Amino acid sequence: MSKLSPFHLAIPVHDLAAAREFYGRMMGCAEGRSSERWVDFNFLGHQLVCHLDQQLAAAVRLHSEVDRDQVPVPHFGVVVSREDWQSLADRFAALGAEFLIEPRVRFRGKVGEQATFFVRDPSGNALEFKAMADPERLFARAAPDA
Repeated sequence: MSKLSPFHLAIPVHDLAAAREFYGRMMGCAEGRSSERWVDFNFLGHQLVCHLDQQLAAAVRLHSEVDRDQVPVPHFGVVVSREDWQSLADRFAALGAEFLIEPRVRFRGKVGEQATFFVRDPSGNALEFKAMADPERLFARAAPDA
């Protein structure tokens, strides 16, 4: 497979109105089909479906250290252009979003150099937005001594 296809991801949310506010207004994702129990969004060209779970328990909050950051696990996100990444970071900041990990560049000067930031949606789902310094090296491995 050489061409990346849009992904489909279904996540639990405790409040569809809050999901519409976050994904629709804050992120600018167009809303697709919906019912009383779920809503889809065009998540930067991918299909994100928010399913209502009013008994949504607090997720187990795990973290994994990555380049001095405590990265939330689980999380999901997208890789975008540097320009789109900056626009999203600016948009979240202007709307007063709380960053789990502030916008920054990690692995500077290395194979995996990337701009990244993390936020949580109102239901606690962690999202990562990243832009690779060299998009062609998204899956590249570092040299063993790097």
